[in-house]
Amino acid sequence: MKKDNQSCLHEIVLLGFSDFQSMRELLFCLVVMFYFMTLMGNSLILILIILNPTLHTPMYFFLWNLSFLEIGYTSTISPKMLVDILSDNQTISFWGCGCQMCFFILFGLTECCLLCVMSYDRYVAICKPLQYPYIMKYRKCAKLAAVSWVIGVFVSLGQSVSIFTLPFCGSNRISHFFCDIKHVLKLASTDTYKDELAIAIIVALIILTPLLLILFSYILILSTIFNIPGAKNRRKAFSTCFSHLTVVCIFYGTAIVTYIHPNSEYSMDSSRFLGLLYTVVTPSLNPLIYSLRNKEIKAAFKKSVGRKQVSFME
Repeated sequence: MKKDNQSCLHEIVLLGFSDFQSMRELLFCLVVMFYFMTLMGNSLILILIILNPTLHTPMYFFLWNLSFLEIGYTSTISPKMLVDILSDNQTISFWGCGCQMCFFILFGLTECCLLCVMSYDRYVAICKPLQYPYIMKYRKCAKLAAVSWVIGVFVSLGQSVSIFTLPFCGSNRISHFFCDIKHVLKLASTDTYKDELAIAIIVALIILTPLLLILFSYILILSTIFNIPGAKNRRKAFSTCFSHLTVVCIFYGTAIVTYIHPNSEYSMDSSRFLGLLYTVVTPSLNPLIYSLRNKEIKAAFKKSVGRKQVSFME
């Protein structure tokens, strides 16, 4: 069959956690808790960076973009999932499914690129500290962030249009809680080899290439840190990139396990578990990772809280 702009499907059933009816209240509470943590934690970082001039640096400019991405990333999935957990009608319109996939790819791929940009920022800060103010000027930082967003926009639109112009005239049931690209492709009533090949190429280019660049950056960073005299100075230098490295490990770890694997070893339960991990849990951890070990974020928070207390007393 050839590609057709028309589809036989008007809605798609997201089976999600339909076989966990006895635990849906508990599942609902857990998802609400993590979603609330994501919104509050990342929103707090956004506000602190905007209000505190001391945080108007390249590192926190990129962190601001990352926090914004995390809010969009999980908000694409969580609200619909929460409704479906307590509802008996777990459906989404055909074009609503397309929009959900498009935004999910957009935020996910943009984050891949942004994490790579952040590793470059850490490389310049540690390996070329004297040149850092000249290399990482605001205009260059804005261009690097913009490139990350542009890549995410073009790839997400291209992939979503390519997939949702396929003919869908068979089953309309997805064994997942959101419109994940691999599960949607299984519904297409045509040969999807070319689309799967395109996805594999994108995974290699947009996910693996930034990861390799991040690894290369940290090889240079670690080699520089090991040459710094004094254990205290080495710990101080490493602490400036520890948070970013932790986020990279969590984000790429779940992405690789989810999207780079033999299909025969991938079960429905593992798909849903990993889906919850990278769409709900991981975005809630990033604010904690960046704030717990970050003295500047803590100081900015205390300063903002103190300012509010003074204003209230007056």
